[in-house]
Amino acid sequence: MIDERAIIDKSARIAENVKIGPYAVIGKNVEIGAGSSIGPHAVINGPTIIGKNNKIYQFASVGEDPQDKKYQGEATTLEIGDENIIREFVTINRGTLQGGGKTTIGNQNLLMAYVHIAHDCHIKHNTIFGNSASLSGHVIVEDYAILSGFSLVHQYCIIGAYSFVAAATGISKDVLPYILISGVGHDSKVFGLNVVGLKRQGFSDETISYLKRAYKVIFRQNLTVPDAITELKSIVKECPEIQIMIDLLEKSERGISR
Repeated sequence: MIDERAIIDKSARIAENVKIGPYAVIGKNVEIGAGSSIGPHAVINGPTIIGKNNKIYQFASVGEDPQDKKYQGEATTLEIGDENIIREFVTINRGTLQGGGKTTIGNQNLLMAYVHIAHDCHIKHNTIFGNSASLSGHVIVEDYAILSGFSLVHQYCIIGAYSFVAAATGISKDVLPYILISGVGHDSKVFGLNVVGLKRQGFSDETISYLKRAYKVIFRQNLTVPDAITELKSIVKECPEIQIMIDLLEKSERGISR
């Protein structure tokens, strides 16, 4: 299942049923879990740990040095979970010491062609990245978020769970959970809830109604962030899904996209 033309470092740990295509390069301190598939000409450098049943397509570059002048060759890491799809020409960089030393990608994510994940980013689970979507360093992307093609995210931003970033949108502030945001470059604006996405993920009409109420508290009542949080806390018992909106509001350092 490993093509004889692949180049694999002696220190690499490869599970028995991993497929590796011709001319793929597996570098030092790389671990690849059972059921995974590495396409032709893909390059994986370490220290990198890749879980089970991942599919990495041809020409991807995974676990390469961070593109950061502060990086001086330290043994930082990349950790990838299970059942991810990483398409052609995707680039994923390891972390930096200043950013915690680690880049992480969770489970069941889809990274389409030419996606870039920079150093010290943390991608949770079940996200979708459209073609050429790119993250600067230190970005967090929460569960079920969708970043459409050619979208760009500034360093240190948080993309909330179940949010939807439209094509070619530039993000320079945090995006709250459940939100739809669109706009060319950094002239992005929030356009309401990601209702279609919420319905596809099984959210009930009642829950969506509460989330619309929370949206109005944050974006339509001209409240300060502390006052909006107070108002949201008064209804979170009726709709626990609002809690993650409160959590991001409380920890946001860049401010939220509006």
